[in-house]
Amino acid sequence: MARVKVDGKKATAVLEVVDPKLWWTHDIGTPHLYELKVELFADGEVVEDRREDFGIRTIEVRQTDEAGNHSFTFVLNGEKVFAKGANWIPIDSFIGAVPDSRYKHLIRMSKDANMNMLRVWGGGIYEKDVFYEECNRLGILVWQDFMFSCALYPDYNKNFMANVREEITHVVKRLRNHPCLALWCGNNENDWLYEALASSGEIPHPFYGEKIYHELMPELLQELDPTRLFWPSSPFGGNDHNSREQGDSHNWQVWHGNIEPRVFGEPQNVNYSIEGVSFKNFKNDTTLFASEFGMHASSNRYTLERNIPQEQFFWGSEEMAYRNKDIHHPKGILLMEGYTGTPKDLDEYISFSMLTQAEGLKYGIEHYRRNKPHTSGALFWQLNDCWPGTSWSVIDYYLLPKASYHYARKFYSPVLLTLDHEPGKEINVWVVNDRLESYQDEIELAVYHFSGEKVFSKQWQVSIEANVAKQVAAVLEGEALNGLPPEEAVMAIRSKDYENIYYFRDQKDLRFGEAELRVEVNRESNELSVSSDVLARMVTIEMDIEQLVLEDNFFDLLPGKTKILKVEQAQGKDIPWDSLRVKAINSVNTILAEG
Repeated sequence: MARVKVDGKKATAVLEVVDPKLWWTHDIGTPHLYELKVELFADGEVVEDRREDFGIRTIEVRQTDEAGNHSFTFVLNGEKVFAKGANWIPIDSFIGAVPDSRYKHLIRMSKDANMNMLRVWGGGIYEKDVFYEECNRLGILVWQDFMFSCALYPDYNKNFMANVREEITHVVKRLRNHPCLALWCGNNENDWLYEALASSGEIPHPFYGEKIYHELMPELLQELDPTRLFWPSSPFGGNDHNSREQGDSHNWQVWHGNIEPRVFGEPQNVNYSIEGVSFKNFKNDTTLFASEFGMHASSNRYTLERNIPQEQFFWGSEEMAYRNKDIHHPKGILLMEGYTGTPKDLDEYISFSMLTQAEGLKYGIEHYRRNKPHTSGALFWQLNDCWPGTSWSVIDYYLLPKASYHYARKFYSPVLLTLDHEPGKEINVWVVNDRLESYQDEIELAVYHFSGEKVFSKQWQVSIEANVAKQVAAVLEGEALNGLPPEEAVMAIRSKDYENIYYFRDQKDLRFGEAELRVEVNRESNELSVSSDVLARMVTIEMDIEQLVLEDNFFDLLPGKTKILKVEQAQGKDIPWDSLRVKAINSVNTILAEG
């Protein structure tokens, strides 16, 4: 407790917390919060009081590693943190109508997907208090952009600059006490886009806005919050603001087809082809910190049905195109053509686009995590949607997860068992341990025919130090297949608590059997179980309700295995069991039974 006399308008009190419990991200510790209570007395009576939670922690971004090389690593309470998360956009197009419960559920979903950082994108809004309060409470760091994005701003205008000064001052004072806040960033892509477009001859005028990010903001941040790094822009650093050699980068080689790397003065060229936009290009990315990357996927069928007239509810309709966020619709087709093949109808489009996004993000993020500590973060674009449609999000407008969300629960797991494999090449077995304690276990690499026959198995005892990525084994592809055609085989890397599934070839080349799914429903316990006679690819569970919560979905199921799932609705509504649909990409029949 501290007491202070208010003389004039301001007073300062200093509180000492002895042996404090520190605030950590949820994946490596407990996000401990203290409550601060302030009371204002006049004539011995309380005339005003205020309560606010706060956390005690240190945060920095190390831009040089122990060997003197460039790095971009968040360090929390002295411990290096691999940032795992996503870009956050406005939660709705009509912000005033959004209840706090929607924020809480979406941030909880982020935590449940093992995310430890969200980037508040500079093309959106400074978020409501509930956003930062929930990130404090749940142990999620926040990369905070200022709201300047993909545009030029009149920094030559005194009135405008005075307005910006007031904006920055207000925002920093409002948000600086949140322990979740890790970094201030001046803008989204302005520095990079200006230089690239100027080098391409598309912009003849000066960089309007430069004084905001490189003069005004650093001056104000040094005065108002010198405890955090101010980063001028995202991406930023190196010989090209989107350099992979310094600072953070946005990988838009995947999806947009940008040819990378480039250097200052070179035009930004594009390879607009199946190979040019492929997610396989992630493997060449040696970034220090990937703060933006991603690809489209359809919303869930329920979301589309609520917003597209029945007569327009088909693949290729004008209304379907209107719901597509990126006007260059063929990008998604090119990605699917390279991995799943081109969809023939709407059902295939929904499934193929979701699978391509999920496998693409898995491919990229597992690469980034294997590249630890050189790469120190992966924040994909984007977490959520502000309206119903097709976009880069992994959770659609009605807070229904796409396949990528459930994949994220695995590829962002603090302990990741991962395989680095290309067709015809060696299978490299890796363990990534983001925990602050060592990991010991027995792991197995198993290979199955799609019928369920196990043709290969090998085990290793592993001991992985804290906070490292390590290759633990390598197996020849031919040895693992043991005579099986690669188009008919699946491999699993597993331990007691973790499992990860991989295929030897791309989806379009696989030869699945026809799966018959058996589903048993227990309405009293709100549970269902799923099994299959052959391998079932991307088992999908759907119901006609928003904010459906499943422990897992869009999963692959080996024959002889039964998946039991708890089913809930985030707002506590009854589960609409009569609308239940369960299918897989290769299923021909689903048998439903009541338990």
